[in-house]
Amino acid sequence: MELLEMVQLLSVLVLLLLVVILISAHVTATKMPNCDEHEEKFFLNKVGKKETFPSIHSPPTMHLTVVVPSYNEEKRLPAMLDEALEYLENRQIHDPSFTYEVIVVDDGSKDQTSQVALKYTQQFGSERVRVLSLVKNRGKGGAIRMGVLRSRGKFILMADADGATKFIDIEKVENGLQSLQPWPDNMAISCGSRAHLEQDSIAQRSFFRTFLMFGFHFLVWFLCVKGIRDTQCGFKLFTREAALCTFSSLHIDRWAFDVELLYIAQCLKIPIAEVAVNWTEIEGSKLVPFWSWLQMGRDLLFIRLRYLTGAWKLEAKGKIS
Repeated sequence: MELLEMVQLLSVLVLLLLVVILISAHVTATKMPNCDEHEEKFFLNKVGKKETFPSIHSPPTMHLTVVVPSYNEEKRLPAMLDEALEYLENRQIHDPSFTYEVIVVDDGSKDQTSQVALKYTQQFGSERVRVLSLVKNRGKGGAIRMGVLRSRGKFILMADADGATKFIDIEKVENGLQSLQPWPDNMAISCGSRAHLEQDSIAQRSFFRTFLMFGFHFLVWFLCVKGIRDTQCGFKLFTREAALCTFSSLHIDRWAFDVELLYIAQCLKIPIAEVAVNWTEIEGSKLVPFWSWLQMGRDLLFIRLRYLTGAWKLEAKGKIS
């Protein structure tokens, strides 16, 4: 009898804990991030004069936008931009119909990230390279969101400032996007993936980090995103319409933003391809393994609960006028 009573008491405590978590998730839900800071609507052209960024709601005026979130990246950014711009320039030479822009989003850096990026504006012109300097640090997801909403491309690629993925692999994610045609409402997403490298990385990781990794993968699958093995690779290609719909509903600004983004896409039935890309670990990561993964685990639970309780809602599909 005592054992039965203990089981019943434990069940009640677990139920109460779940109720508390559910209420906490709903009550603490944040509103949509503000994207209307006055100074964040402008970029500097080649001669240092302010010009206004366009809006993703307008029709595209070029083929590709590359959004590069950058926080204290003065050291790693040049190598990435050199490789990306060499590829993009050569592609334009061989295909004059191919047009592009790179938007470097300085996420409230404390170093010379903006100044480093502006040198590329001076070299290539502001038609090709633009710098969006955020007034305060928003987090990687917030930085990408700001860049995406100011893009001109028919297709929008998010790419990390560390250059961990070789830029030529854009052709792989482009092929992944094409494999999804016909695109419903012109919406599709192609995700670069490092899942094929997982076994090699396990051999180099500690047991604890491997445990955290598999725990995170399980939570992603159980709570939010089905069928995507690597949600966190920072190399993703969107059609303009898919970028508008997903980023317009994005709430999370920090590490777990990729998961919410793909959760939104799956809720909206946007087709998603996962494509293997080359990836090399670059020193200088901002992610602190234990605490960042703990924060992401909490965010994963809250993503599901907040949409489940209606604290967060999917925005009405935005339109490109």
